[in-house]
Amino acid sequence: MDFGRLTATVNGTWLSRAELQGLPGTKRFGIAGEFIPPGFTLSGSLPWNRANFSLFYDGPADTWMQGLDVGAVVHYTGQYEDDNLTLTGSSKPQTPRSGPLPWRARKVREWLTLDLIASYTFNLPPPAPAEVPGLAKDGGKNVKVKDGKEKNVIPVSTAEYNPCGWRAWLNNTTITLGMQNVFDSDPPFVAGGLENGYDESLATIKGRFWYVQLKKRF
Repeated sequence: MDFGRLTATVNGTWLSRAELQGLPGTKRFGIAGEFIPPGFTLSGSLPWNRANFSLFYDGPADTWMQGLDVGAVVHYTGQYEDDNLTLTGSSKPQTPRSGPLPWRARKVREWLTLDLIASYTFNLPPPAPAEVPGLAKDGGKNVKVKDGKEKNVIPVSTAEYNPCGWRAWLNNTTITLGMQNVFDSDPPFVAGGLENGYDESLATIKGRFWYVQLKKRF
């Protein structure tokens, strides 16, 4: 029997090395796994690892569950160093934890969120064709049969009514219900994020929210 299909996906990245050279002639220093302060012209912080895990179920074909699609997605951001260059007062970007205040150095904790989504697409079977009453051009045709006699045959119309009603509107319609950040997880605190106290390039304070989507395909 066909019990449907499960699809599991894992996407992950590991940043092994990233270096920055502030000015020509200066020594490069590593920034992999660190919070990037707003003063640098980079797109965001560079954690060592990030990953997405997803599991989706599609209903079996040729059943009422064929249009069912249910899934879950887990987003993971690993730990990374805070703005320790500023926190410790270090003057050496190559060793940000070696400043006069080394006990202030810290790591930003990992962040894990869960998203859920469920959708159903209506694929209703087409209605049986109905003949459209009308007049034939010659009212019928005479054909010869095996015994040599003629038989009058009335032509059958091949026209059909256009589909209408609630079935036509519901067919090929997809209803989606989803929820992001199911456990309402707050973004991890970042001491270097002076504006809001978190890393805007990697996290959001939007929190848990749900949504409904209706899509009709003609």
